[in-house]
Amino acid sequence: MTAFQFANSSQPVPDAIDIPISFSIKAAPSTDVWDKPPATHSFNAPILHRVLPLKTFKRARVSVAAEWKNLYDQGGLILVIYQKDGDNEQQQTRKWIKTGIEFTAGKPHISVVATDRWSDWSLTPVPSGGNTATIEIVREEEQENTLWVYLVDGSSRFPLREVTWAFEEEKTAECWIGAYAAKPYSSPDTDDLAVDFQHLIVETVVD
Repeated sequence: MTAFQFANSSQPVPDAIDIPISFSIKAAPSTDVWDKPPATHSFNAPILHRVLPLKTFKRARVSVAAEWKNLYDQGGLILVIYQKDGDNEQQQTRKWIKTGIEFTAGKPHISVVATDRWSDWSLTPVPSGGNTATIEIVREEEQENTLWVYLVDGSSRFPLREVTWAFEEEKTAECWIGAYAAKPYSSPDTDDLAVDFQHLIVETVVD
């Protein structure tokens, strides 16, 4: 039985203890993970994830690729942080960080979005100019337990973003960690977006 599960999707979860080397996630139009004032709260994108105590999270990495073509087509890693009250997740306390590839300004970019109260967003060009990239998020204990987002190129890592608040409530919070795909754009002739993933790694402090 797999340790992973889907949110916001009826797609089958791979029948294995660990996720296969390669897998895909399909996102329908009008799906997103995004909060923007004054009243936009979108959290309906398919997310393939494990549930962990936040204090055990150490590192996650994945390679992501797709035929990106519509504005805001996206996919990559996501870390969702929330407080739990019995069997109910208190969505008002949910925070998250997502990073991967997002199609904007006519080409794919490396995207990082961090959401505490509201979302903010940063972009950098895909160095190869292509449709694929490898992204890693890491708890950096030597930097007072902040979360760093890296672009991975061979044996090198390039820092993209520091998220200082990610582990602020780690003693009581849980998290989802895994991969997601989203397709905010919608029109009558828009097809689903299929995002391909390879070599998803989720490492915890007890591994």
